[in-house]
Amino acid sequence: MAEDFKVTPWEVTGDIDYDLLQERFGTTPIDGALLDRMSRYGEIHPMLRRGIFYSHRDMVRILDDYDKGERFTLYTGRGPSGNTHLGHLMPWIFNKWIQDTFDVPMYFQMTDDEKFLFKDLTLEDTKRMAYENALDFAALGFDPDKTRIIVDTENIDTLYPLALKVAKKVTFSTAKAVFGFDNSTNIGSIFFTAIQAAPAFLESEIRGRPVPCLIPCGIDQDPHFRVTRDVAPGLGYPKPSLIYCKMFPGLSGGDKMSSSDENATIYTTDGPKAVRKKVGKAFTGGCVSVEEQREKGGNPEVCAVFKYFYYLFEEDDSKLDELADSCRRGEILCGECKMRLTERINVFLEDHQAKREEARDIVDSMAFGGFEWNKEAKR
Repeated sequence: MAEDFKVTPWEVTGDIDYDLLQERFGTTPIDGALLDRMSRYGEIHPMLRRGIFYSHRDMVRILDDYDKGERFTLYTGRGPSGNTHLGHLMPWIFNKWIQDTFDVPMYFQMTDDEKFLFKDLTLEDTKRMAYENALDFAALGFDPDKTRIIVDTENIDTLYPLALKVAKKVTFSTAKAVFGFDNSTNIGSIFFTAIQAAPAFLESEIRGRPVPCLIPCGIDQDPHFRVTRDVAPGLGYPKPSLIYCKMFPGLSGGDKMSSSDENATIYTTDGPKAVRKKVGKAFTGGCVSVEEQREKGGNPEVCAVFKYFYYLFEEDDSKLDELADSCRRGEILCGECKMRLTERINVFLEDHQAKREEARDIVDSMAFGGFEWNKEAKR
């Protein structure tokens, strides 16, 4: 079968067939039975209802343990290589819902070492961006008493013993098969998965007993955690459970918002004029003329603007359906949709940016082990 898309922890290209990707990775679809099960704990999040979080590994087991009184720990992260955009926020917002719904602790790993190894960045660059990204994470309202931010180079004394245990169980043959490494790959990159695996076992190590771990993240991160799950039993740790989301779309019509395409990416620090300009250039499912669209209607399924409402900016399913139907009937034009989306994004960002500034007062308390954030970054 020809490869028409590519999904790795470091690169996502092409039009992603999520069903095929699920088959390739061997993950399990989130079905109606699992949604019914999760509805027992509270109102189902829109990202679950709409299939944005669509696949999992051992989610049933984590819920079974929870029902028996065993609280799990949450773990997700960010590779700090640039400013935070809406695509980064999407899974973090879902993690916040999980923390609130199940009242569990959270580990958030900032892989500044990974971005140094895989990109043309200095450690000073990645540490500075770790602080900036952490402000966006903290601004979402995670419980500061139950949330700890790990920065790999700052917390390596804690991570390294766990990473060593993982590394000893992973052969170079496995790393090559899973990640496509070759003889030109630097040895730090080959070792890195062991570092990303470590937080999945951290709570077990701290408590001195097996503690379940749930990792909500993008499905592009699955290769790291397949390795993590493979080695867990041999190390005496429970296999982490995972729940995976699709990629947040770019304004240009691609399947993933990319920091490398600044004109099609909404950053958390963007002002109203920048948002209006970017949304104004967004790819739509409209026709070439107003007359034709009034007659034939538009196609919301391929429209980047509609996808933004679907993924993040319209929680009411009935209103979303009404918008799609109006588009198909030609009753609403692309310009009107763009104006609506621009307003929604700017209202969201105005609130987020205010909370981001407030987060400067609490992010220190969330630092795992009480490390000092990069002083250069703290304006």
